[in-house]
Amino acid sequence: MTKPTAICLAALVLAASAAGLAAQTPASLGEAIFRDTSLSSSGRMACSTCHDPARAHAQDNDLSVQLGGAELATPGFRAVPSLRYMNLNIPFFFAGDGTPTGGFTRDGGARDLVEQARTPILAAHEMDNADAAGFAARLSVAAYADDFRSVFGADVFADPDRTLLAAEYSLSEYQNTEREFHPFDSKFDLFLQRKVLLSPKELRGFALFNRKDKGNCAGCHPSTPANGQPPMFTDFTYDNLGVPRNPQIPANADPDWLDMGLCGPFRTDLAARTDLCGQFKVPTLRNVATRRVFFHNGYFHDLKSALEFYVQRDTNPEKWYPLDAQGKPQKFDDIPALFARNVNTSEAPYNRKAGQAPALSNAEIDDVVAFLKTLTDGYDPITDTADPARDTAPAMN
Repeated sequence: MTKPTAICLAALVLAASAAGLAAQTPASLGEAIFRDTSLSSSGRMACSTCHDPARAHAQDNDLSVQLGGAELATPGFRAVPSLRYMNLNIPFFFAGDGTPTGGFTRDGGARDLVEQARTPILAAHEMDNADAAGFAARLSVAAYADDFRSVFGADVFADPDRTLLAAEYSLSEYQNTEREFHPFDSKFDLFLQRKVLLSPKELRGFALFNRKDKGNCAGCHPSTPANGQPPMFTDFTYDNLGVPRNPQIPANADPDWLDMGLCGPFRTDLAARTDLCGQFKVPTLRNVATRRVFFHNGYFHDLKSALEFYVQRDTNPEKWYPLDAQGKPQKFDDIPALFARNVNTSEAPYNRKAGQAPALSNAEIDDVVAFLKTLTDGYDPITDTADPARDTAPAMN
């Protein structure tokens, strides 16, 4: 049988809808799949396990990497990203100046939301379905299996590849269409709409965030609207920040294990581009104050420490990196020495030397943190608080 495509699935959905056969939609099925733990080998893991709606669709614990597999004991390799605003991402490409841009997952290896859904469904450290057939068997006995047939065809489960693609498509439609994944209702959004004011502390943080001689955060996380759309706080590019090696990732116990982002090991098409080794996707900063871990390897566990690393990485390297026998900091210890040249050391605030004053003082870091908290979804101007789960649907039984 010809390999199914998302276009073919969309045609099937339209045909079923026109015939009045489908009471459900791909998006509603996607929500059911998103919350269904029975689709994993453990029977205890769903997409929502690691992408909790109450945490802006990110993890709800402090683990650097999550545990999955049949016994929920198999560790992953990278920190869980938030799924909020992921539908506004763009496919991977190289810009005119050669800058890698777009793509889904931390290394941009997935082309779209449909393809992105495949990895957690099949990965041994996540939902742990051995193959499409194993996943199709589980989905075929789900409580909503008949609805799935009505949307994607009575014989959908006869072709496991088609079943898997239909599930991925449904998950993508859920993320594309449901407001909970892209509410744009933070305090900062209301500020841009001139409905609320930022506090003096938040305004100071906003200014420091943008200033090229201070935080310079807007260099990769633009804070101004573009094309009539609120700012995404990411330019969709990649960067190598020299984040310290994280001993909390079990794979890192092997000194030969290296996660090089764009050039591997999970993404293989750019393996020869050693100039890209160590680069990871610049994430959106929306809801960043709700995160429990930061950066691709989950090294940091609070927002202020992550900001301190940004501005003190080069001025106070002994604070972040292991010391050798002579007491010298071993900077950029999570990449081979040969690729240390790939680390961003030219842009502010990384262009300072050891012993110099950091670009931001402790008080200024606190101001930037205050501003970043205004990016949390679900802001209520009456209570002056934000709730990243306010716009989400209730849990399904």
